[in-house]
Amino acid sequence: MIIDELVGNLHEQPEQLAGRHHEKVVLPSAELVKRIQRVKTDHGRELGLRLAPGPDLRDGDILFLSDTEVISVSVLPTDVLVIAPRTVLEMGVVAHSLGNRHLQAQFFGADSEYCAEVMVVQYDHTVEDFLKHHDAPYQRQERVMPVPFRHAEHTH
Repeated sequence: MIIDELVGNLHEQPEQLAGRHHEKVVLPSAELVKRIQRVKTDHGRELGLRLAPGPDLRDGDILFLSDTEVISVSVLPTDVLVIAPRTVLEMGVVAHSLGNRHLQAQFFGADSEYCAEVMVVQYDHTVEDFLKHHDAPYQRQERVMPVPFRHAEHTH
């Protein structure tokens, strides 16, 4: 089966599941940016994705929906560092230092699932050492990120 468009998202339309056989395509975050790929459901069904340019895949995206079944994307958690600076100065120092490493970050407000203003980066032992050395508050967590981390391209 070739999938060329998304049907919706389970998180926005949870009623879509009611009474239907549900299969999941489990993907690591890095695979969410690929528009063309072969995938397999958790029930062994092979699918081809040939999606038009557009937003990256997200957790809960519906690839196929019929009266009897639904196939959706399930994203594996990513190993991340959730950084919660105490002051604007601390945030500036951390953000500047990590920015010099060309490390992609995602930012969340107090109204997010983190319940605080935080900066989230993919886990890296050198970043963790930096945070420890600078006494910056952080936690290492496994999180399903709303958007995938992309490699930051850079030239001088």
